Amino acid sequence: MKFISPKIDYTFKKIFGSQQSTDILISFLNAIIYGGKKVIESLTIFNPYNPKICRVDSRIAPTLDVKAVLVDGSIVVIEMQVARMAGFNKRVAYNLAKAYANQLETGEDYLLLNPAIAVTITDFILFKNTEDAINQFVFQEKTKKFECLEEQLQLIFLELPKFQKALSELNSLADKWIYFLKEATRLDDIPENLGEVAEIEKALNIANKINLSAE
Repeated sequence: MKFISPKIDYTFKKIFGSQQSTDILISFLNAIIYGGKKVIESLTIFNPYNPKICRVDSRIAPTLDVKAVLVDGSIVVIEMQVARMAGFNKRVAYNLAKAYANQLETGEDYLLLNPAIAVTITDFILFKNTEDAINQFVFQEKTKKFECLEEQLQLIFLELPKFQKALSELNSLADKWIYFLKEATRLDDIPENLGEVAEIEKALNIANKINLSAE
């Protein structure tokens, strides 16, 4: 078996953003956001691309890879970024703010706003002052560090290069999903400890080249 890299734009959207991939996305988000706890039980995947406004010009074309709304109304936007780009941090903040603000039409009550979470996966290192592969950020007071806004806005970053565990060392659900993202192209079959997670096995089968046409 040979697998296409999940980091490639097409493959990433196929695995995590297709309507038949709800269970995959639930497992992945529970792993990355909630440490493997089954907090998310249901979600709806939306196409983040609006064909009415999409243009060839990259300055105005949408940049989100996957957008989902959880059963409690929370919005999650997920992006896979392989290479560094100018203004990347600003783009992440912009996409999160846009997802939050776009919930309301003009004149609607602010009480209708639901939390928004941006999950950003990078194939490069963003934060040199920590060895952790997953880092979560919320608004907090600058010196005393207490939180505000009741976690209405969250930024979660997954830096793939920081993850160094071997296949035999994978313990948590997050470990297995990160390994899948980083190392799928090196696999010749579906390892037992990845296959025991039904959603990862399904993701690997989607990425299996034999299941894809040349086109």
